[in-house]
Amino acid sequence: MSDDRLIVALDVADALTGLKLTERLGDAVSFYKIGLGMLTGGGLALANELKQEHGKRIFLDMKLFDISATIEAAVRGLAQFDLDFLTVHGDPHVVAAAKEGVAGKDLQILAVTILTSLDRDDLDDGLMKQGDVQDLVLERASKALLAGADGVIASPQESALIRALPEAAGKLIVTPGVRPLGAELGDQKRVMTPADAIANGSDHIVVGRPVWQAADPRDAAQSILASLP
Repeated sequence: MSDDRLIVALDVADALTGLKLTERLGDAVSFYKIGLGMLTGGGLALANELKQEHGKRIFLDMKLFDISATIEAAVRGLAQFDLDFLTVHGDPHVVAAAKEGVAGKDLQILAVTILTSLDRDDLDDGLMKQGDVQDLVLERASKALLAGADGVIASPQESALIRALPEAAGKLIVTPGVRPLGAELGDQKRVMTPADAIANGSDHIVVGRPVWQAADPRDAAQSILASLP
């Protein structure tokens, strides 16, 4: 089984395309992220097939946000699929409700701090609290972890700071916004290389386009893995 610190994001149109990609990657990748973009294209079915029939680990990236009762019900429904990670927004009431929803299951709840595609200008446009982005990420991470999150989603630029929080002991840090040297940034704004993200304290890195847009996705994944400390 491959080093599961690399999570490949299956940000493709539908489950069939995603399955073909996983076949090309083979045993080079053992952990996949399936997000909202594929939800209506058979994403849950693919998640189950990869988990149950191929032994892959699955990160379901739903970024759920709603009132507590709805979050608890939604997470309870998703927890029945025996997947590995599920994202919710890092608001404490959302995290606490999600943990109620996974009671008795192994599904781990990861809290989103601030999306890695956002910077201070974006937060201003959204009428978000004033302050440095890193300070806000740390505050949200702390509150989410205290509310019971099993880990957080954060940019690699904040990994070391979050890892230093007392409440982060034994918790997961999963890092999108990772780009190999020379890769295009796309819509990401707070980025770092895979090796630097792991060195900064991330447990898992999430990489999508630099793998699945490569001429040889398997070779691209193996190159990323070879670069990790």
